[in-house]
Amino acid sequence: MRTSLTFSVLFWTYAARAKNNQAKIYARITVNGKRVNISLKQRVDIGSWDAKRQKAKGNGEASRTLNLYLDEVKSDIFQCYNDLKREDQVLTAELIKARYLGEDKRKYTLKDIFDYHNETMSHKLTAGTIGKFNTTQKYVLVYTMSKYRKTNMFLQDLNHEFILGFESFLRNYKSRPSQGEISNNVAMKHIQRLKKMVSLAYQMEWIERNPFVKFKLKYEKKEREFLTSTELKSIEDFHFTIERLIAVRDVFIFSCYTGLSYVDITGLTQDNIVLGIDGSCWMVTKRQKTKTPIKIPLLPKAESLIQKYQDHPRTLNSARLIPCMSNQKLNSYLKEIADSCGINKNLTFHMARHTFATTVTLSNGVPIETVSKLLGHTKLATTQIYAKVLDKKISEDMNTLKMKLSSTRAKDTNTASS
Repeated sequence: MRTSLTFSVLFWTYAARAKNNQAKIYARITVNGKRVNISLKQRVDIGSWDAKRQKAKGNGEASRTLNLYLDEVKSDIFQCYNDLKREDQVLTAELIKARYLGEDKRKYTLKDIFDYHNETMSHKLTAGTIGKFNTTQKYVLVYTMSKYRKTNMFLQDLNHEFILGFESFLRNYKSRPSQGEISNNVAMKHIQRLKKMVSLAYQMEWIERNPFVKFKLKYEKKEREFLTSTELKSIEDFHFTIERLIAVRDVFIFSCYTGLSYVDITGLTQDNIVLGIDGSCWMVTKRQKTKTPIKIPLLPKAESLIQKYQDHPRTLNSARLIPCMSNQKLNSYLKEIADSCGINKNLTFHMARHTFATTVTLSNGVPIETVSKLLGHTKLATTQIYAKVLDKKISEDMNTLKMKLSSTRAKDTNTASS
């Protein structure tokens, strides 16, 4: 039974196939008598090669450079041998060669990195966010099939051309005939998720280069729609006779006066209401999207809606503060509400959050730093996307400036007269 193995590395030249007296140099790895050769992509003059010492002859610059390279190669091969030994691998000449050439490493695919991300991030991301990554993965794999006739792609094969092709694919893709074309910003979101996956693979050394280095995401700036104070009041005051529209209107108005997203409202219970530092009722919760704590002093309108549904069957049965339904139905019913109130806007539930940021708070003089805290943003720049400089605010600020300028001129006139 063999208790030890033999291992050696030597260099040799293929003199029989020399061209113009230049012979190729090979490294030979031998383990227990079995050997493999590695072409070093180097040539040496036959007369300058010392076969016994396995080095180039002389002290010229060319000889010194070649001999230094050969020393590095031998050192690297021995390092591969030692690494494999520490890993308790069954050592063979072929395995050492594969490790030296980097061919023994697993080749990871697009599916591998998406699966790894979704599994490791499942405790941090919501099911909705994971669903968006799954949609991006679906689009990427549809693209690889249509472009490369492959059901998957090795990450190491991705390049700048692949990314540009995926962008072009998204702009023209329709999953079904009734679906419209994917907008620029939606396409950028899918590419952003792919970029996150590829960057993660690069950080984990699954790939040696990041093909996104020279690619820049190009988002189009969109105006965030919100309700004006007049439109908001028209929804508040409109008399609905259908119970479902009343419930939808109320939860929408609740969001307009708290800034909470739909998913955060669905999780509210009586335990989320506490006495604040000022002795009034505050809403204390966490944003489901970012897990950021939020503390919101309740405005009278929001407080009255909580009281309205305090003993309502739908809230008593669910132990929720406000009656809720599926987000899809909610947005569908909001279209009916918009039509009833004569509002010519694409009314969605998220517009309530924009309305809170713009119409309810910022336009009434609440500092943007405070609004940022109320919305649960971790960066002020995020709030600035919501913040709109309204005509009303511009008018008020300019009128204030006019008054100051008039007052200054009046003082100057009085001073001159005296």
